Amino acid sequence: MPDVILTINAGSSSLKFALHPVAAPLTPVLRGKVTGLKRAPEFSISVPKPAPAPVPVLDPSCTHEDAARILLDWLAEHAQQHQVVAVGHRVVHGGRDFTGPAKITPDVVAQLAALTTLAPLHQPHNLASVRLIADQFPNLPQVACFDTSFHTTQTPLAKLFAIPQELTETGLVRYGFHGLSYEFIASTLPEHLGDKANGRVIVAHLGNGASLCAMENGESRATTMGFTALDGLVMGRRSGSIDPGVILHLVQQRGMSVPEIEKLLYQQSGLLGVSGISNAMQDLQASDDPRAKLAMDLFCYRAAAEIAALIPAIGGLDVLIFTAGIGENSAQTRAGICDRLGWLGITLDASRNGAGDTRINADDARCDVLVIPTNEDAVIAQHTVALT
Repeated sequence: MPDVILTINAGSSSLKFALHPVAAPLTPVLRGKVTGLKRAPEFSISVPKPAPAPVPVLDPSCTHEDAARILLDWLAEHAQQHQVVAVGHRVVHGGRDFTGPAKITPDVVAQLAALTTLAPLHQPHNLASVRLIADQFPNLPQVACFDTSFHTTQTPLAKLFAIPQELTETGLVRYGFHGLSYEFIASTLPEHLGDKANGRVIVAHLGNGASLCAMENGESRATTMGFTALDGLVMGRRSGSIDPGVILHLVQQRGMSVPEIEKLLYQQSGLLGVSGISNAMQDLQASDDPRAKLAMDLFCYRAAAEIAALIPAIGGLDVLIFTAGIGENSAQTRAGICDRLGWLGITLDASRNGAGDTRINADDARCDVLVIPTNEDAVIAQHTVALT
């Protein structure tokens, strides 16, 4: 019975999972996901095809914890040829104390739970799976891999808010997120870029959650998300950067409570809020409603503006990389961003972009533009193997 690592990546409305061999290469023998949690949940298997067994039909009220429990039951029944020897989890926020992957203990869980207010859409779901597995399999090693860890190499200036120093010293700094995705992309740069791998690179992780990372020598120098995963780009349901005065206005003039504002900024804004239609880019692209076009244009404009704003952190730009759900799959979005950045020497080849090629820049462009699929699960598996 081959030993495998189970990786679990809990998003705001999804639960991705995979079984990876302990020995290299860590190519998954099984991969799947539960999507649409709290709306129209669906359990699916992408590797292998066809699925080794029928997948469960989920109740519309299925929560992340329910999905994790159903997953464990399904694996116990249908993946008996594999022996899970450890579990690796994506955990969004590691705060100041966790600068690299860590073995999970009760004390670690307590520390991570204390960070829930900094990542309310993710941290509770990340920890729900951790607790469930600890209850059912108390002797099974678990490892937490943090989205914040990759950004510990940010420049000191990139981490600071212009607030009193005594507040900064309590941990009110820019942490950055999507680090597991950026870590994977950084590991692939030599393969795709050769000598340019250590150059000035900006990676656009564009999905329902979206951010940018400016890299040099394959390390983070600055990123658009900050103290929380609410900052930066327009996202599916999140506002991204917003004038703090808007928050004051909502409190002082509109009488909104903190929970109401939290719901507004985390769940009712972004593409959904601007369009009034959907938080999904594919839905907006299929719509003739002018509000859909407005939301897409704002998404692209803000992404282009933030790309430009990151350039001082690395002194220029040699390569722009698109990744994640929108970045990998929406040629229209890539074009909408790059058309605003021609002054940087970014010119797309329309046929390459439309075909979703890896390299989509025109041959005479000064800046390379690539599309590279991300693989957070592979990074989680590698760290879990190393620590167990």
